[in-house]
Amino acid sequence: MLEKMETVDVDELIEEFETITKDAERIQRETLRKILEENASAEYLQNLGLNGRTDPESFKSCVPLVTHEDLQPYIQRIIDGDISPILTGKPITTISRSSGTTQGKPKFLPFNDELMETTLQIFRTSYAFRNREFPIGKGKALQFIYGSKQSKTKGGLNAGTATTNVYRSSTFKAEMKAMQSQCCSPDEVIFGPDFHQSLYCHLLCGLIFREEIQLVFSTFAHSLVHAFRTFELVWEELCDDIREGVLSSRITVPSIRAAMSKILKPNPELADLIHKKCSGLSNWYGLIPELFPNAKYLSGIMTGSMEHYLKKLRHYAGDLPLMSADYGSSEGWIGANVNPSLPPELATFAVLPNIGYFEFIPQRLGNLESQVLCIEPKPVGLTEVKVGEEYEIIVTNVAGLYRYRLGDVVKVMGFHNSTPELKFICRRNLLLTINIDKNTEKDLQLSVDEAAQLLAEEKQEVVDFTSHVDLSTDPGHYVIFWEVSGEVNDEVLKECCNCLDRSFVDAGYVSARKVNAIGPLELRVVLKGTFQQILDHYLGLGAALSQFKTPRCVGPTNKTVLQILCNNIGKSYFSTAYG
Repeated sequence: MLEKMETVDVDELIEEFETITKDAERIQRETLRKILEENASAEYLQNLGLNGRTDPESFKSCVPLVTHEDLQPYIQRIIDGDISPILTGKPITTISRSSGTTQGKPKFLPFNDELMETTLQIFRTSYAFRNREFPIGKGKALQFIYGSKQSKTKGGLNAGTATTNVYRSSTFKAEMKAMQSQCCSPDEVIFGPDFHQSLYCHLLCGLIFREEIQLVFSTFAHSLVHAFRTFELVWEELCDDIREGVLSSRITVPSIRAAMSKILKPNPELADLIHKKCSGLSNWYGLIPELFPNAKYLSGIMTGSMEHYLKKLRHYAGDLPLMSADYGSSEGWIGANVNPSLPPELATFAVLPNIGYFEFIPQRLGNLESQVLCIEPKPVGLTEVKVGEEYEIIVTNVAGLYRYRLGDVVKVMGFHNSTPELKFICRRNLLLTINIDKNTEKDLQLSVDEAAQLLAEEKQEVVDFTSHVDLSTDPGHYVIFWEVSGEVNDEVLKECCNCLDRSFVDAGYVSARKVNAIGPLELRVVLKGTFQQILDHYLGLGAALSQFKTPRCVGPTNKTVLQILCNNIGKSYFSTAYG
């Protein structure tokens, strides 16, 4: 069907979304019934005694809340080739691998055609709302997307990152064509074995098709910034390639060279034009609209840990709008951005009630008894959440995850009809904590943003950052690692260190710092290229660049990353904020 579809009917898609969100509770019950009926023969569900019941009440009383660790033995059997119905009725033929940046090691998760369809539904929905406000013409998309190497498991299943599994799908390619968002780079570039070479060729393809580029996309904002930082270094070489019609010798992969030779022809006029435009820019401000004059917007996941890159991205984008892409994870998708004109910092995601069954654990502690006994509040349903409250998401999806704790904390910002619009807050398990202090990824982000303003006055910026709890000292203390764009004097960095310490306003942290139950915060400024080494480390483990997120908190088990950071310390400062 998709192959025959010329373009997506935006009005029809929006109408469909309005219909399913008007009675989200009914749609949720139907979705749960469908998931449980289709997977009734699964060993996991049979052992829990549902006995064919598909109502939410029975489901919640029989099926426990689980983490990935609980499901690992079942997933391992699938990986090893057991084709009996373990988690799903139909056999799983593909495994998704998470990037591993959150926990320090990748997770393996089931992937199937049904999960692929929910992915496409999310893409279609957000595209419809985006295109209604920012219509794109017939053309191409500059997509910085990368497929990691697909491997075979012991049992012969295909295994790759979730994004690779999506990008390799023929339905995905047809859908992108229907959405007028076809990637301007050939498959050989997307699935090339060396991401440095793929990135160079993505940039080259974008320049060759510069007049046709309608939008610029990558899975994460980090990848967009990385691409244009790279452009700053190689732009003259790219111009030489276009002028001569000969691909740089840095591209050594035969399949990429062969594919690019079909696209690259001598074009001195284009090379001169690009050279002139780049030479005329002030500190690369507005680079993207200069290179791609018909681009309507930039798109990618820009929330959570990606917010740090927005300042740099806006510098490159000039007046082009930034649009945060949809909300999901390696486990599957949750919501679509149906308010695309909101800036990424205010982005919300409307949950699609027909792509999974969703529950929410309230994060606010209730009565005193619950707090003392550490009783976790009961999960509530999709339509029972309250505006302004924070929740941890529980997912039941079409690929064998039942009441699965995603680990994300979200805030309900409002409702679209009867489905909630969520704002991503943080990963629940990414906590800086020593004793009574609890600082989340969001708290860390706010602290870094505050201190980075002092750098901005010196015309410098934080290229990237992470953190670590150092318990080797007594008392333990927070360590913040920064990579800075240029030289900054010691006095400014000392003040940045104090500012970081003062900006953690969690009551437990402040009180513990005052009595020295937590030691002075330490700022370690690492050498240029340190975070590139961390990226290379994860790519070496099989992560895809398009799925990479800098780990914001490096735990003691993540020894290699900690070693990279500690081997590259240029300067170190301790806070004097608390005397």
